[in-house]
Amino acid sequence: MKVVLRSDVPNLGKRGDICDVADGYARNFLLPKGRAIAASSGIAQQAATMRRARETKDAHDRQLAEGVARSLVQHVIRLPMRAGPEGKLFGSVTTTNIAEAIAEQAGIEIDRHRLQLDEPIKALGTHQVPLRLHSEVEFPVTVEVVRA
Repeated sequence: MKVVLRSDVPNLGKRGDICDVADGYARNFLLPKGRAIAASSGIAQQAATMRRARETKDAHDRQLAEGVARSLVQHVIRLPMRAGPEGKLFGSVTTTNIAEAIAEQAGIEIDRHRLQLDEPIKALGTHQVPLRLHSEVEFPVTVEVVRA
């Protein structure tokens, strides 16, 4: 069954894409949840309009993300933490701590889920934490964990 996606669907497509999916997937999931509409003969023009709107919004979001990236790259985010004599932290630094410190020190609110931290930071020192604000904008944030 051919459908036009009304919103982004992971592993399937983005808004405005015309996709060929299984009948059951369309009938039982996509159509009832409002994530897609059945494709008809005149749907191509509507799909093109959805794609243009998506591309315009995507370009605007990318520009905003690049502006945030330019301002954040200049900052070194300092986090004071209690640590033992060897530099091992009592506890750890998580994405929540980093996001709060960015908001406090740089004045930029970011979602903690945008920080790509594999495991919490457990030692003093300077660390590079990747931040993905957009699918095309990813950059490292310098986090310096210092003794409190």
